[in-house]
Amino acid sequence: MRPLLLGALMVAFAGSGVGAQIVSNPHGDSVMACATCHLPGGWTPVRIAPGFRHAERTFPLDGAHVTANCKSCHTSLVFTEAPKQCASCHEDVHRGELGLTCGRCHTTRDFSDQTRLPRLHEETRFPLRGAHAAARCESCHARTIAGQPQFTGQPLQCVGCHAADYRAAVSPPHASAGFPTDCATCHSETSWRGAPFDHATTAFPLTGAHQAATCASCHTDGHYVGTPTTCVSCHQPDYAGTRNPPHAAAGYGTDCTTCHTSTTTWQGATFDHNATQFPLTGAHLATSCASCHADGVYRGKPTTCISCHQPDYDGTRNPPHAAAGFSTDCTTCHGNITWQPATFDHNSTQFPLTGAHLATSCASCHADGVYRGKPTTCISCHQPDYAGTTNPNHQAAGFPTTCESCHSTTTWNGATFDHDNEWFPIYSGAHRGRWGSCSTCHTSPSDFSVFTCLTCHQRGETDSHHREVTGYQYQSQSCYSCHPQGRH
Repeated sequence: MRPLLLGALMVAFAGSGVGAQIVSNPHGDSVMACATCHLPGGWTPVRIAPGFRHAERTFPLDGAHVTANCKSCHTSLVFTEAPKQCASCHEDVHRGELGLTCGRCHTTRDFSDQTRLPRLHEETRFPLRGAHAAARCESCHARTIAGQPQFTGQPLQCVGCHAADYRAAVSPPHASAGFPTDCATCHSETSWRGAPFDHATTAFPLTGAHQAATCASCHTDGHYVGTPTTCVSCHQPDYAGTRNPPHAAAGYGTDCTTCHTSTTTWQGATFDHNATQFPLTGAHLATSCASCHADGVYRGKPTTCISCHQPDYDGTRNPPHAAAGFSTDCTTCHGNITWQPATFDHNSTQFPLTGAHLATSCASCHADGVYRGKPTTCISCHQPDYAGTTNPNHQAAGFPTTCESCHSTTTWNGATFDHDNEWFPIYSGAHRGRWGSCSTCHTSPSDFSVFTCLTCHQRGETDSHHREVTGYQYQSQSCYSCHPQGRH
């Protein structure tokens, strides 16, 4: 008969060749020849014969399964009852947290082989990057339940695993300095070293020389949170040690940005003098600080011209300002670009300049060096002109010394004496244009009270007009007595 397992019986021969033994078939589901698995000398030891292909039984053997004992998986002699799920043979130490498909993470070579882990972790909320990709599972999954690691519900924040690193950091001391526990703010996933801190996210962005400064330059006390952002909080020694100019002694403000607009270097500071009570204009723009601040005083300096220019005032000789009593307010006459030319506003005095006086030199009136308290009458300067005049002879004729009575300030010529209102109308009425000079009527050049009407008014004509006039006399005083306005 064929050496097959038929029905429920199997004929086998003992290894010793003594008799035949009929046994039941424990593999009722199998129709394979016994020799496929059993050696001719007895039922044991069992072998996997070359003719048996496990792959044909829907569970190909590879890795550690190739050398595993059959009974490891086939606890029942009914081989088809062997389950195919990993967890049926292998204890699920993950308590179902990661599912029952061990092949997602493990290979059949070895449970410790985690070559599939990084790929699998991509499917979670925490993909592995940098140093995390090479880390052992237990590095992050150290928490256990009943002695077994926990995989689900793990924290995603850095500090969940790296709290000890955070507390142990001393350069700078993260915990005491109040650094955020979000490690990714400064660190990469590859290494703790070379962590860049984005200072621009703070209240003090780094610019200029601050970018190359060490952290300890400003954070010498180990404090990082709440560090003051004012310049002087770090640069008080620089402020106190400055000598040109001496900031502290001069009372300079401690806001360095007022003058030092660059954070790159202290040099090239620009002080905005226009923000003070003395804006710089003209020649002052090119003047050195020491010209006015040679005494080292910068705050509270007087702003009057004379406070700096007293020597200039005292040394001036043309005219001598001090002796002449000139005002010490230099702006009265001078601009702020140069001393020359000075313009004195004579109109602000008691003697405004008009006419020919506008072009007259100061020395013409102030030859005596006196400028303050000078008399303002014409005769005080023009006495020689008054005395030398002969047509008419002012002095001999007793003309008043109020030159403005007849003359303008433009020229002596064209003088007009108010003869019409004061004495006798000669510029209006019947006598207008009937005379050529004063001597026409005033025959005595030294006495203008002497006058004659008879030069023009002949006796024959005059007598004929006065035949019926009682008391008539052919005499100049009589003419004026009856005709004071020159009318008939």
